[in-house]
Amino acid sequence: MHSAFTDSENLIRMLDAAESIAGAAELRVRSYEQLSLKPGATVVDAGCGAGRAVAELAERGARASGVDLDPVMVRAARERFPAIDVREADVLSLPLADGEAEGYRADKVYHVLPSPAEALAEARRVLTPGGRIVLVGQDWDTMVIDSSFPEVTRRIVHARADTITHPRIARGYRNLLLDGGFGDVTLEVHTAVFTDASAQQLLPGHAAAARAAGVISEAESAEWLSDQATRAADGRLMIAVPMFLAAGTRLP
Repeated sequence: MHSAFTDSENLIRMLDAAESIAGAAELRVRSYEQLSLKPGATVVDAGCGAGRAVAELAERGARASGVDLDPVMVRAARERFPAIDVREADVLSLPLADGEAEGYRADKVYHVLPSPAEALAEARRVLTPGGRIVLVGQDWDTMVIDSSFPEVTRRIVHARADTITHPRIARGYRNLLLDGGFGDVTLEVHTAVFTDASAQQLLPGHAAAARAAGVISEAESAEWLSDQATRAADGRLMIAVPMFLAAGTRLP
């Protein structure tokens, strides 16, 4: 199997897990509320992944379109939600005319982009004056993991963050919007808390990133993962991730 295909399938599974935890649906709803869309309004979900938000926005009466550059994601979205409009395209070159949209949403997207400012400029292009934008994302440097080895945990979290193109972009969403021609900017933080044993699957990749960076040893990795496995088995796993939600209005 092609590695890119495998990576996309793994990402879909991770997104499914993230979208099913307690509070995830409420955060999506909050992002829809912040768009302040009227029935029939055009909204684009940039980096739509497997299409759940596009389907939910359509159910709320919006004329919703999803855009994703990954063909595996686009295919998954079409298979899961056959009625939605989803297109294979770059968020830096959206398939919309100037001022065509009343709403723009990007969830867990800007941290992987080469230039968030360019993506925001493209968002502003497709939004009509007065149109609403919502950005959602996590701060990779402030992931909280309860552990018997806090110093090792700090090294692991920061090493994993360093593998992300823009690990701290979410904490900068407000200033990004202010600099990008948006007003009425608000910023909220919603903490995602994982206590189910299934969340343990998020941790080996973090440990692997830290080993690859040379900041923990094989022994430290094994000890840390063993501690987390014991916590999961005992119902004592605790992972918390701050999710930032910024919203604004396109200025004329």
